[in-house]
Amino acid sequence: MCSLQFRIKPVCLTLALACAATAISVRMFAGDAAKPEQPKQASFQVKNEFKVQVPKGARMIRMWFAVPQEDAATVVREFNVTADFPGHYYRDDWGNRVGYAEINTPAEGLINIRENFGLTRTEIRNTIDPSKTRPLTDPERAALFAYLQPSTHVIINDKIKSLSASIVGGETNPILAARKIYNWTLENVDYWVKDPDHLKASPVGSTEYCLTTRTGNCTDFHSLFASLSMAAGIPTRLVYGSLLKPTLNGVQIDGSYHCWIQFFAANYGWLPLDVSLANIYGKEFPVTDKNKKLVELTTATGYKGLDPSKVDYYFGSLDERRVMWSSGRDLIMQPPQSDGPVNALTKIYVEVDGKQSTDWTREFTYAEVAK
Repeated sequence: MCSLQFRIKPVCLTLALACAATAISVRMFAGDAAKPEQPKQASFQVKNEFKVQVPKGARMIRMWFAVPQEDAATVVREFNVTADFPGHYYRDDWGNRVGYAEINTPAEGLINIRENFGLTRTEIRNTIDPSKTRPLTDPERAALFAYLQPSTHVIINDKIKSLSASIVGGETNPILAARKIYNWTLENVDYWVKDPDHLKASPVGSTEYCLTTRTGNCTDFHSLFASLSMAAGIPTRLVYGSLLKPTLNGVQIDGSYHCWIQFFAANYGWLPLDVSLANIYGKEFPVTDKNKKLVELTTATGYKGLDPSKVDYYFGSLDERRVMWSSGRDLIMQPPQSDGPVNALTKIYVEVDGKQSTDWTREFTYAEVAK
């Protein structure tokens, strides 16, 4: 049986405690004057399977694998891992729960790790009133310091600072400033799946790439958004998960991953947004034989054409068809990895004899469970 062990770096624990009081406000609904629409809910049975190739002569293989994270909108049931070796669970320096296993003198061939769990996800519906927030105080800014720092691919340089200042225009209200950056990103970047013959994503999720090419995938979009927001003094973190698309229900395939954002606003706590999906729904573009399938698979709930309401929706709200794997960039694992920080943990990170290996595959399968 896998043993459960939790280790959180002191700085991470301090930040978690500092944010706890505000984090509970992640779901907020309309005021007394209007009856709020009830959030949707969906349940799934999920299988997440990794197959890691062991090269001939390997002396040690170490594997850190993503597991489902629970939050106010997510309940995970009956989580278990099937493997031919013991697994352990730790916390990385961002506080993510991560599975870990290591094998000395492994036999050449495939290593299999299979996760099975039930998941119930509740839609996050927020009605955001900018008048109810304010600029951060100095103690709040100090407590949230880590969420204002750049990383390897989420940069803050003079160009980013200048662009952020021109977009925000001196606005100090974090919700109004974040919305300005959201609108700018929506209008000035296009998701690569709209024109796959001419647009493409970066392999790492890059602010610089997204800003230069004005295209990219969800991580490119949100890396740029995070850079511009942090330059404006808005604490921001990237979240990684998978969309549980109706079109892939029960299909055995690597369902890839999806990235979205949480930004911090005083009196609200962490608020979500997804400007990359807003870009799909909120900007008209021709649907062709070449992009139709890609566009459909990029969405959480299916694409039925232009839907401007999604632009407001995805600023503060999230659909119920997603699972969260981790948050943060440049992760330091426990036990620490040997080959530098992990850019992001969306699936699995593997080291063979102290060097990163990408010789693995993942199969992500889910079936929606009727209520």
